[in-house]
Amino acid sequence: MTHPSVHAENTPDKIAYRMAGSNLTLTYAELNARSNQAAQLFRARGLAIGGHIALLLENTLEFMVVCWAAQRAGLHYTAISRFLKADEIAFILADSGAKILVVSPTTLPGLAGATLPEHLEIFCTGDAPPGTTSWAQALAAHSPTPIPDETAGADMLYSSGTTGRPKGVKQILRGLPITTVNPLLKILACDMCGMDEHSVYLNPAPLYHAAPLRFTMLAGAIGATTIIMEKFEPEIFLQLIDQYRVTHTQCVPTMFVRLLKLPPETRAAANIASLKGAIHAAAPCPPDVKEAMIAWWGEILLEYYAGTEGNGVTIINSQDWLTHRGSVGRAVVGEVKILHPETAEPLPPGKTGNIFFAGGPVFEYHNNPTATAGARTQEGWSTLGDIGHLDAENYLYLTDRKAYTIISGGVNIYPQEAEDVLITHPAVMDAAVFGIPDPEMGERVHAVVQPLDPAAAGPALAAELIAHCQSKLANFKCPRTIDFDPELPRTPTGKLLKRLLKARYWPAPT
Repeated sequence: MTHPSVHAENTPDKIAYRMAGSNLTLTYAELNARSNQAAQLFRARGLAIGGHIALLLENTLEFMVVCWAAQRAGLHYTAISRFLKADEIAFILADSGAKILVVSPTTLPGLAGATLPEHLEIFCTGDAPPGTTSWAQALAAHSPTPIPDETAGADMLYSSGTTGRPKGVKQILRGLPITTVNPLLKILACDMCGMDEHSVYLNPAPLYHAAPLRFTMLAGAIGATTIIMEKFEPEIFLQLIDQYRVTHTQCVPTMFVRLLKLPPETRAAANIASLKGAIHAAAPCPPDVKEAMIAWWGEILLEYYAGTEGNGVTIINSQDWLTHRGSVGRAVVGEVKILHPETAEPLPPGKTGNIFFAGGPVFEYHNNPTATAGARTQEGWSTLGDIGHLDAENYLYLTDRKAYTIISGGVNIYPQEAEDVLITHPAVMDAAVFGIPDPEMGERVHAVVQPLDPAAAGPALAAELIAHCQSKLANFKCPRTIDFDPELPRTPTGKLLKRLLKARYWPAPT
């Protein structure tokens, strides 16, 4: 239970955050002073406890300054993906009610053409063009001393929008001390993965997503040193582990896939001896991929299943995973319930249905009571929209997202099974499986594949991949047709934007 302000007193010269590419650093003393100045600025602009700011930034040191300032000023802070379109950014700004937006010269062009909310003040971390205020000059005008009414703020992040319009998950501010640490993150990172003030944490993912931001904030709270990658590159990732003797990291399955696709000699030469823990989540990990990562890195992988909503959590370590292959673990927050997709009756172990959490934290989607109600049962159990089953020991196994289920000839088909098989083929870099219109069956199973070698795309590879699937799965689960794409649409944290692929094959709604 601590905070960068505490480390600024005890270890002022220790590096809190280092950018991997530029090598720019923030000591704990510098982080404390600048986040104090920013908190003073927010108060001067009329943002009281419970107010709202947003940031549209690439991975930079200033990202952390803004978040820690909001955290100690009792504000909600919304990190926005810089890869969104202008109207999507404008929607989040309007929906969240943010009064301040912090941008950079790199991200500012993304606002071009957007209709922004009135009374939104935009600060720019570099040269401030007309219509914006210089962030550096504004900070310089304020004291580096703490504001008198410090209290813990919280992130208010928006779902990735993989199946539709993003939804904001608003946490209730409870007037807690700024030294309060998220208890779930403490369980995951500290209690189960061994992170402490001596750790070196490597963040390879965009900070505007929930897990990267929250784990990077936790590392600052406990006094660790964090290396922040500007962009994930598998070879550089391995080099950073060796260079900085990285002890902990947090990845997504697509990063594992890219690491495993490196040449064998590159992987063999990598020095990962310092790694003590690798946390992963955000998307289902193909079992063969995870097995290969454990064989390479050792039994240090810790997987969890949760969402931005924070309504429940399951956890599994490598040892338990090897005896429960494919599981995402047992519940540590809330109780997992599997409900029949039509009757909503609880299902016994081994039966597949909709995953709900009972007794977990309550959440709401900001300004969206319909979506909030749709995610809950009458008992108050809540769901993230996923499908799966429990085994006899209450280990949870994910099948797919409800929205991605293919119904072909009245049979439910879960495309994740075929995706997991396709991704293990040596010629495949990425794969998506979904249903497309079929006049006889209603839907037929189709795949879009990103080949490792673009020149290999064609009918011969498609036939080879279909045969590969049929050698592993029942034929009805396998794609009947395959198209190729140079790159599949994924968020930078690895979530597949399958709706964008499906839109190519389905008529637009009228």
